[in-house]
Order: sequence, then C-alpha cells, then structure tokens
Amino acid sequence: MSILSFAQTKDEKTIADQVESLRKAMQDADKATLEKLTDDKLSYGHSGGKIEDKAAFVSNIVGGNSDFITLAFTDQKITIVGNTALVRHTLTAETNDGGKPGNVHLHVLLIWAKEGNQWKLLGRQAVKVPVPAT
Repeated sequence: MSILSFAQTKDEKTIADQVESLRKAMQDADKATLEKLTDDKLSYGHSGGKIEDKAAFVSNIVGGNSDFITLAFTDQKITIVGNTALVRHTLTAETNDGGKPGNVHLHVLLIWAKEGNQWKLLGRQAVKVPVPAT
C-alpha cells in the first residue's frame, strides 16, 4: 500500500478550506456565510454570460434562482501569487433553478484576494466544459 501526498502551504490550505466553505454555503443557501466569504467588489460570471455583483449573487442563491441540490468541485488546482489566489476546478451539480431541474458541468476560475489575514472571493468565471470532437 502506498500513500500519495503533497505539501500544501498554509495559504493553500486556507484557500482550500474557503472554497469548501463556499461550496457548502452555495448548496445550503447560507446567506451569512456567502456574505462573509465574498468581497464587496465581487464580480461573479456565469457560463451563459450573466455577470452578478455580490448582492445579486447572494440574493440569487438564497432566493432559489440558483438552487444547488448537489454540488461538487473536483480536479482543483490552487496557485498563489502574493495576496492573490487562483483556483481552478470542475463544478458538477444537480440544480433546481427557479423550480426548473437541471444539471451543470463547468470549468470554474475563482479569484481570491487576501486583505489582512482574510481571504475573500473577488472574482469567479465559469465556462461550459467543451464536448470532445468525434
């Protein structure tokens, strides 16, 4: 039996924890946590081109316009440069947006900014996972 491990810096571990807190808050429609994790200048881009600010992002999650029944982030990679963290992952979810069931599979880029000792989500952009050519 072999165990594969890799070293994470303190900031990488903190960012991974923040991303997991964001995932849970999005799935649970947890307004307080969503507001705590996001920067006031948040720019949240959807794969269909819609851009939301912090207020719209939180309101749409809490109000059920963006309703995640299941939500998973996989293939996550974290890169930290100074006080900025770039996180790429694949988002897979079962949704019920505004009462309309659906499934999404996206590549996502999250941009986290560190102010003092606190990392906050400053930007997010999603793109649809390309369908392989046949």
